[in-house]
Amino acid sequence: MDILIRTLGRADYLATLQSMRDFTDARTANTPDEIWLVEHEPVFTQGQAGKPEHLLKSTPIPVVKTERGGQITYHGPGQVVAYLLVDLKRRNLKVREFVRAIEDAVIATLAAYNLAGERKPGAPGIYLDLDGEKQKIAALGLKIRNHCSYHGVSLNVNMDLSPFDHINACGYPGLKTIDMKTVGVKATWNDVASRLATALVNIIKLGGMESK
Repeated sequence: MDILIRTLGRADYLATLQSMRDFTDARTANTPDEIWLVEHEPVFTQGQAGKPEHLLKSTPIPVVKTERGGQITYHGPGQVVAYLLVDLKRRNLKVREFVRAIEDAVIATLAAYNLAGERKPGAPGIYLDLDGEKQKIAALGLKIRNHCSYHGVSLNVNMDLSPFDHINACGYPGLKTIDMKTVGVKATWNDVASRLATALVNIIKLGGMESK
């Protein structure tokens, strides 16, 4: 079964979150999987087990509690967010395999811009090694309901990174974040979003044998 790609552009976080919940609740065994490509206004999102102390100071940026995994992260303009609405059971994918497939897609996307994305043991997401220091360029958090995923992955393209200074990103004190522009990549949001979506589709399809 094909995966539909929807480019939503700049979209409100809370409205998008509710749309993902509604889609997941309403889907049937025949509902096609979808990837939503979104850019959000500034917002901090706190995972289901998120600890409030990882927000280091109060800011005008809203904080939204969600049911995804992980701790606190930031979404804002210049970041590609890909929400993955995928029936894992139908694609014979286990959650760990799915997470690895998403990370593989981010690594492949970065490689297209001559960036070497890396994993970090025990810390989901993708990092760049800059002078021996791993800095996070992509964050990942999912929710699985009835074998179906929502939430997804965010990739920093051309952002104001200063809001990350107000949090322990993903729950790790001192973790630095980076975007593609800072390391010399000149690419548009649309270009990176398209490449990421294509990589996600290709790798998810390879990640498991679809049931017949």
